[in-house]
Amino acid sequence: MFKPFLADVLPITAVPIAMSRAKNKPKKLSHYDAAGRAAMVDVSAKQPSVREAEASAFVEMSPAVIRALPRNPKGDPLEVARVAGILAAKRTSELIPMCHPIPLSKVDVQAEIRSDGISIRAVARTTAVTGVEMEALVAASVAALTVYDMCKALDKGIMIRDIALLRKSGGKSGDYKRKV
Repeated sequence: MFKPFLADVLPITAVPIAMSRAKNKPKKLSHYDAAGRAAMVDVSAKQPSVREAEASAFVEMSPAVIRALPRNPKGDPLEVARVAGILAAKRTSELIPMCHPIPLSKVDVQAEIRSDGISIRAVARTTAVTGVEMEALVAASVAALTVYDMCKALDKGIMIRDIALLRKSGGKSGDYKRKV
């Protein structure tokens, strides 16, 4: 019978990941059951609250590709990427196996041209029983992939990097802000 690799190495549910600041108790990975199998977290007992998350990604590209952005025959790469990021956030639970489908009240994706590439920021908001970090991260990631797709004919060496959660608010774990 197939067993997850990590469960063969060590019992996942017994490994503390970090210490909770609030209660000084060890945190554990939440998407595993007692046998070490992947499991969706039961959120049925949680109360809805306003939750928001912001994520970023960066598409590194040459100055020549940046100069060519306005003349892209496929259309405006930044606008197409913005729409793709919004659509992707709405489908996060179809892409990430243990994510709950949640009603999104807002998704905003912005792309800014810099001298070394495109900076992408995505914000997702909901009033639900679970957070929107994954929706913001998926929005930023897919927006970055879309910029790559729209520009790859000019340079296959374009690099997507620095995908990160910048901040989150709401929920049981409270607020988080990435240290710069």
